[in-house]
Amino acid sequence: MKDNAGKSIRMLLPIKTKNGLIQKHIIEEENDISNKDNEIVNNNNEEEESKKTDKENNSDMEMEIDAHNTLEKADKPVSTIELLACREEVLKSKRFKIGILSSGILENPELNISNFKMLLDFMDERNPEIYITVRKLTMVSLLEIFKDLLPSYNILQISQEGVKLKNETLALQNYETILLRSYNSYLQRLEKMLKILRRKRGDARPVNEREAKLGETAVSCMCELLIVHPYFNFSVNIANYILPFLDNKRSSVRRRIMQCISQIFKEDKRGELSLTIVRKLNQYIKAKKHSVYPEVITVLLSLRIKDVNLDKEKEEETKQKKLMSRKQRILALSRRERKKNKKLEQVEKELLETKAEENKQAKQKMLTEITSIIFTIYFRILKQAPNSKIRALHQYFYQDLMGAIDRLIEEGNLGLREQLHCVQCIFTILSGQGTALNIDPYRFYAHLYKNLLNVHCGKTHAENEIIQKTLIQVLIHQRKKITQARAVAFVKRISTWALQSQHNVTLGILGIVKQVMQLGKAAHGLLDTDCTGNGHYQSEILEPDYCNAFCTALWEIVALQRHYHSVVQQLAKNIAYAVPTSGEGSMSTEIAKLTPDELYTEYDPAGVAFKPSVPIPRNIKKTSINNNYVSNNLEQYLNAVDINDLFAGEHVDFYEAFKSNS
Repeated sequence: MKDNAGKSIRMLLPIKTKNGLIQKHIIEEENDISNKDNEIVNNNNEEEESKKTDKENNSDMEMEIDAHNTLEKADKPVSTIELLACREEVLKSKRFKIGILSSGILENPELNISNFKMLLDFMDERNPEIYITVRKLTMVSLLEIFKDLLPSYNILQISQEGVKLKNETLALQNYETILLRSYNSYLQRLEKMLKILRRKRGDARPVNEREAKLGETAVSCMCELLIVHPYFNFSVNIANYILPFLDNKRSSVRRRIMQCISQIFKEDKRGELSLTIVRKLNQYIKAKKHSVYPEVITVLLSLRIKDVNLDKEKEEETKQKKLMSRKQRILALSRRERKKNKKLEQVEKELLETKAEENKQAKQKMLTEITSIIFTIYFRILKQAPNSKIRALHQYFYQDLMGAIDRLIEEGNLGLREQLHCVQCIFTILSGQGTALNIDPYRFYAHLYKNLLNVHCGKTHAENEIIQKTLIQVLIHQRKKITQARAVAFVKRISTWALQSQHNVTLGILGIVKQVMQLGKAAHGLLDTDCTGNGHYQSEILEPDYCNAFCTALWEIVALQRHYHSVVQQLAKNIAYAVPTSGEGSMSTEIAKLTPDELYTEYDPAGVAFKPSVPIPRNIKKTSINNNYVSNNLEQYLNAVDINDLFAGEHVDFYEAFKSNS
């Protein structure tokens, strides 16, 4: 602007006081303007002195911006447009200097490493009119610089006092020291800006939205540095600092942190940082008593933990021990130096190949620990906080787990015991607090139903206990989740299974049937022989929902009432009379109060003794065994058959042979 005298006036930002705004301006001399023009001309003509003139121009700009203490009072008011124009001019000078300092570092980092200090000072800008913009510009500029300059390895600070180094080595060490120190200062300033997003509970002070946006920019900068340089210094510190922001009230902050951690999980080749993050998440969830946002758990779905192979790890350890023993044996037994060296070289080669797998083994150990921590998190939440807002995530997790175990069983590579353990595992997970999950493990009901008759008192007797514990969970503890058709099918199936088991297993099975009938009326229809449903019972169908068990009866109970064990007889009779507590068909109090598990244990014949002892059958006549035929006609018939030509044809016809020879 120009006043009446024709002098140039530069308007500056006003100063706010108790009495109002004080307007400030600077009167520029014509000599100063001409001197600046001369400096610009000299800069264009002299390339060698360009850097010096840039520093002089930058210092002039600083003097213009910080000249508030020497301003004169304005005689007339200044409009808003003029203030905005003045602010834009100040920001323009700041942007120019930030750009000059940043480009100088990128052009020659070793020479212009001191520019970091001036850029970091810009992050401490306090001018209330421009500090938000200046800090954002500076932190983003430094982010791009560090992304380009930071190496992919960890810089180690080793003190080498009294050791003479080459100039190149010393210069490199000094450069790395300043770079690391500047990076540390940059992270400290980012943490300071992030404090506004980490407010304590109960803090009702209003949030400055501009500073909150500045904090979100700082979060993005930290995330970007962690993604680009996950193995550089302070990466673990960054991860530990930003993880609590997964539980931040601002959805934008949670979303940005989740993207960062998910990308690290997917791209982490070593596994060290992933393990650190999972440990920290476990501690945080436990400290918050599982009251966290779903993003804290959802981020774990991005983990790559499919390479866990503990068997291979053991094999490699065994192989390495064998190679070491082989090396010692060669050293002890070899006589000729040439053969010894040749063999040693071969063994050393194999040892080196084994050591090459060391990183893979270490990674597998980390992945195994990660898997263990994840299961700890899921099961602890399921047990202690089944109704929390993150419970829905467990449903997807357990559905994947059930699908994987179901595929293992369907592939047919597992034995009977392994299949039963898989089924028991699923129903154990879904028992107790796991009942809060709305999951129907239908395929595992079918696997259990299919394998029931494969267990008997012979070779597979050891599997009886596994099935009995699983049936107690399925038919008693989780009876509200099982349909009536499925429950009746299992009652019929296990009654058939009782006929081929030892008496203690049979007692445990009958104890389960007894409790099922006491807790519900669905299985009582199996005691009515006159009641028939639609169709026929198809025992060969291996799915309980479609075998049509309502169309049959418990004929096995009749056979079990003639069992050799007296307690089995009593329990079978009690079931046949619809489990009465008194009157005909009732049992003694000592037996009636026993649970299926107690029946199985109490009458276990492992001690080679019956409890109670089995009485000797009465009225058995001893008959002498002789070789006389009961009928003379039978003896004549057998003697008439020619056994030489009897098996000449495709089938044996005794009647035709008798007729032809008679």
